[in-house]
Amino acid sequence: MEERVRKREVKVCPIVLRKSGNYRELLLFEHPLADVQLVKGTLEQLDISIESAALRELEEESGLSRVSSTHYLGSWESGFRNHLWHFVLCKIDQELPDNWSFFTQDDGGHEFNFFWYKVGSEPDFKCHKVFSDTIKQVEILCI
Repeated sequence: MEERVRKREVKVCPIVLRKSGNYRELLLFEHPLADVQLVKGTLEQLDISIESAALRELEEESGLSRVSSTHYLGSWESGFRNHLWHFVLCKIDQELPDNWSFFTQDDGGHEFNFFWYKVGSEPDFKCHKVFSDTIKQVEILCI
């Protein structure tokens, strides 16, 4: 019996952090149909690099386009649907609000509600296991 091999899907995840007092916060959003997530998307053929794909996804999903620098943090085998995630730290010099909404054209259009999560704290929101695992992975990469 021939075993079906699932094609690897490459995901890019722009990481936006801010300092708040003595701790750091990670940008997350609530999807109206799929709970809390990080900004992420699929590496597309037209992307010239992991970093450019991360910048594209950040602008498409959050509206943030004024990134002053990027830094590749590494990759991670998520164990979910053969996804390989690449993390890119995106530095934004402007002060961002504590929360905001952005209407994205993804999947026919959705309003994403952005907020900050205190890195290392116990999550008080609902999210898919792949996203809770991703948050833990980001915390490891950002320590």
